[in-house]
Amino acid sequence: MAGVEVLRYAAFTTSPAGGNPAGVVLDASGLSDAEMLRIAAEVGYSETAFLVARAAGGLDVRYFSPLAEVPFCGHATIAAAVAWARRFGPGDLVFHTRAGLVEVGTSVSGAEVVATLTSVAPRVEPIAAGALAELLAALGWAASELDPALPPRVGYAGAFHPVVAAGSRERLVALDYDFDRLGALMGREGWTTIQLVWRADAVTFHARNPFPPGGVVEDPATGAAAAALGGYLRELGLVSPPVRLTVFQGRELGRPGVLTVDVAARGGIAVSGPAVELGS
Repeated sequence: MAGVEVLRYAAFTTSPAGGNPAGVVLDASGLSDAEMLRIAAEVGYSETAFLVARAAGGLDVRYFSPLAEVPFCGHATIAAAVAWARRFGPGDLVFHTRAGLVEVGTSVSGAEVVATLTSVAPRVEPIAAGALAELLAALGWAASELDPALPPRVGYAGAFHPVVAAGSRERLVALDYDFDRLGALMGREGWTTIQLVWRADAVTFHARNPFPPGGVVEDPATGAAAAALGGYLRELGLVSPPVRLTVFQGRELGRPGVLTVDVAARGGIAVSGPAVELGS
């Protein structure tokens, strides 16, 4: 829209060819919901973040995919924080999101700005047997192809993400799912993306994230889902906090990114990464 400055950043990468692109509007004051949705659709990335400074401090932040508003988005938070730091200087920020308060810190490392978000308190919920069966059918995955050490659950750290672990790297790489079927299921269940993972070792994961509710076949790097994964692993006793996890995502899309996830003994999950500005 004329008169609205829209920045474009790729999060969780130092290369414009990697990570997850996000739109960022540093001053969204006066924009209606319809206008924000229209801008997000015109930008075309999986999410665009819209920021409005509060008189008492902090920022109101809303996130829109090309199709709908989402309560929280990790990669757009990282992108927005880095964009803010480059415009106004690094430091600590408080994002007031639809999911709750998210603290974000930024720091300069050489030529890079790195942002760290701390999620709202995570939680884990079971997946109903019928929903899990439909999820696997939409993915084209058999129950025998899952990792029995990482049982399917719904993780939450600002948005809901089923965590489903493949038993092999090959199963994760060969992702070819039914977009409409999965999107319909996710709409009924209120899921944002599906956090598909393969555990390479105790602290290293590879992830892929189908995102049909946002009109996106796959998200290249998903900070909210990485936070949900951290909460899931802690809740199920699958890691011993404090622990740092590394999540590789986007390689199959040709946009590799790396998410650093710090799981403390309690409280929110910290997700960190750099972001780089893209051309308009």
